[in-house]
Amino acid sequence: MLDILKITIIFIAIVIFLRLKWNIGYVLLIVSGLLALMYAMPVSLMLSTIKSTVTDSVTIKLFFALTLIRILEMVLRENKVLAQMMGASRRLLKQKKAVIISMPMLIGMLPSLGGAYFSAPMVNESTKDIKMSPEEKGFINYWFRHPWEYILPLYPGILLASAVTNIELRSLMLANMTYAVIIIISGFFLSMRAIHQRAEQKIEKIDDKEKTEWRLYFSFLPVTIILLLVVALHIELHYALGITLLGLFLFYKLNFKYAVRAFKYGFTKDVVILIFGTMLFKFTMENSGAVTQLSRYFFEKGIPLLPILFVLPFISGLLTGLTVGFVGSTFPLLVSIAGGAHLNEITFAFASGFVGVLLSPVHLCLVLTKEYFEADMWGIYKKTIPGCALIMAGALVMYFIL
Repeated sequence: MLDILKITIIFIAIVIFLRLKWNIGYVLLIVSGLLALMYAMPVSLMLSTIKSTVTDSVTIKLFFALTLIRILEMVLRENKVLAQMMGASRRLLKQKKAVIISMPMLIGMLPSLGGAYFSAPMVNESTKDIKMSPEEKGFINYWFRHPWEYILPLYPGILLASAVTNIELRSLMLANMTYAVIIIISGFFLSMRAIHQRAEQKIEKIDDKEKTEWRLYFSFLPVTIILLLVVALHIELHYALGITLLGLFLFYKLNFKYAVRAFKYGFTKDVVILIFGTMLFKFTMENSGAVTQLSRYFFEKGIPLLPILFVLPFISGLLTGLTVGFVGSTFPLLVSIAGGAHLNEITFAFASGFVGVLLSPVHLCLVLTKEYFEADMWGIYKKTIPGCALIMAGALVMYFIL
């Protein structure tokens, strides 16, 4: 019970600080210290946690990825590539609604750190002629990039779940397909109403001259190259971004002065604090034993299986903001409690955990989206919470069907 109280205090503190418009990076640094005090972490362990945060490969890769994404966004924006991409999307997709959601869904196929920061300027570009709040744009960018994590084997979470439970990957993907469909349908309903009549209209016809402007379609080449490098050639995102940026600098003949300005734009204190705060909180949660002790509490109290299948992954996902976080920390325990791995139980637990990830205030995609659009976190949550409720309704149906 004491662990529940401690975690509740932590999240109340996070919510209060975010409502006060504090920078999320600084908030996470503060609550990491608070968490260390609550769990009486020794100074040596706290120093070890800080060292792990700074030296962890994920932290380093995340820093380079976010920095390069900011530089790429600047190059694409200033060379009118984003505008050309939107123009090409309008010609290809014809419907305004499809154009808006296409970018986060496309970029969401990349299992990348900070991918939400890549699609955000594209969403912003596609909605610039529409009266939409930062929160509505933020929800679109955040929500529509996430159906893939339930079903795409490029993401490590579902691969880890299959490995831990010995459930065939294909079976788990098919069972999770329901949740991916719910994300797309619920997101369309929750966000597209704000577009009003203009969203319902077909894009105006274009003349023959415009049809021959194939250069517009080549604007997708930078994104396509990144997708191919990451998905087909299994090159890590920061390397793929570096290769693509090098090509863009050569193609546009950008000089050294421009490169210096671009790197100054990409490397900012806010990005450093954001990454360090997020990763420190993650490592503090792990090293303090908060997730482990919380899981043990529910097990010892003899709580029925279905609530455990929801609560443990959900809380772990909420605390870590990572799919591999809730899978790795709770699925071995769930298999033990359930007396084996059953598809209906594991797919329900996966849905529960990822809903926790979607609602987590430390979920990097949510943090980056909020920062880019300068949106109010609660404004994004007002649409995210109903969508998550629909996912869980679908998960409950799947639990009894399977």
